[in-house]
Amino acid sequence: MAILGFLMIGVFLLLVMTNRISVLIAFIIIPIVFAIIAGFGMEMGDMMLAGIIKVAPTAIMIGFSILYFGLMIDKGLFDPMISTLLRFAKGDPLKIVVATAIITLIVALDGDGSATFMITITALLPVYKRLKMNVVVLVGVVALGAGVMNIIPWGGPLARALVTLDAEASELFNPLIIPMLAGMIWVVFVAFLFGKKERKRLGMLSFNGQVYAELAASLETETIKVRLPKLFWFNLILTVLLITILIMDIIPTSILFMIAFAIALLVNCRDVKSQQEQFASHATSMVSVVSTIFAAGIFTGILTGTKMIEAMASTTVSIIPDWLGSHLPVVVAVLSMPLSLVFSPDAFYYGVLPILSETAVNFGVDPLDVGKAALLGNGTTGFSLSPLNPSVFVLLGLSGVSLGQHQKHTFMWAFGSTIVMTIVALLTGVIPL
Repeated sequence: MAILGFLMIGVFLLLVMTNRISVLIAFIIIPIVFAIIAGFGMEMGDMMLAGIIKVAPTAIMIGFSILYFGLMIDKGLFDPMISTLLRFAKGDPLKIVVATAIITLIVALDGDGSATFMITITALLPVYKRLKMNVVVLVGVVALGAGVMNIIPWGGPLARALVTLDAEASELFNPLIIPMLAGMIWVVFVAFLFGKKERKRLGMLSFNGQVYAELAASLETETIKVRLPKLFWFNLILTVLLITILIMDIIPTSILFMIAFAIALLVNCRDVKSQQEQFASHATSMVSVVSTIFAAGIFTGILTGTKMIEAMASTTVSIIPDWLGSHLPVVVAVLSMPLSLVFSPDAFYYGVLPILSETAVNFGVDPLDVGKAALLGNGTTGFSLSPLNPSVFVLLGLSGVSLGQHQKHTFMWAFGSTIVMTIVALLTGVIPL
């Protein structure tokens, strides 16, 4: 079963990253084929349904978040932010990419990857398109920033680790603050490198160049002098309230976005016709992303139902040689980011981490050290590249970048985030060598 599981994920990644078939088709067809090969042809229907039911709240949340933030961008909520960014950058791609990193690190404090992607991409995509900058760079920087920030206590990975290890947030998160800050600095540094490359590609080596002067004049007349749009303060307060309630976890996220969209649509579009037109304007994006998420439910449902995921977890742990046992935290830290492409956060933290932590005890290693090591990559720096994470398709759907493009461009830089944080964690004694 472990071999079949690894083969299934390997085939999936190969076909998706080489753009042989769409992600949606891959999520549906590939697991069905492997379930039949494994002898689960009669049972796989229930497995797929269970997987779909599990992802339904996420699909609802993401679908209505697309509609909500689509409405906000249409009504100009982010225009002042764009104007301020452009005024600061003065048409310089390097400054824009660095500003993208900083904005992402701030927005990601909400702890919700989908909301982070929605806000940053909808706000910054017009800037990149206006300056003819590479949208893949935008996606990569946003992914890097959101990944490092996903270590925060109210993020999903740490919450799962707390349950598995029966620990307090202070035991896992507080020691990781310094490595996390190092990761944030790394993200800004990488953004600087990306921005420098973009400035060179676009020929903006001098602020006095003719190209810059023409672009700056265009931006000054068309974009920078933006007045506050109608209902700006209402939409801003509603959005801040939405994010605040989201962080406080008072209402289920899926229901929260449904309510917020209904209120926003009612206030911003007073008649039924304009409401229908607004809904239709983003229906294509919504259907595309939501259908992919439901398809992902089939993939994860079969992985779980056939017990492939359990077999894969056991096999992964069994191949660790004895001499590496005392160095298990470092091994986990280094491998945690790539494993995000193989294991969903639930599968890793609820399936693999318990076995890893138990193994650590047998080698005289504190299981909390393994948990901290895992948080340096799995479900954090790697979550924004993993096809097993539904929010990735919000990032890709809004930007128009394919999964293959995104992974090829960003993977090594995201892995670099983990390496940088791991080195700092070792130097500060957060995890043992």
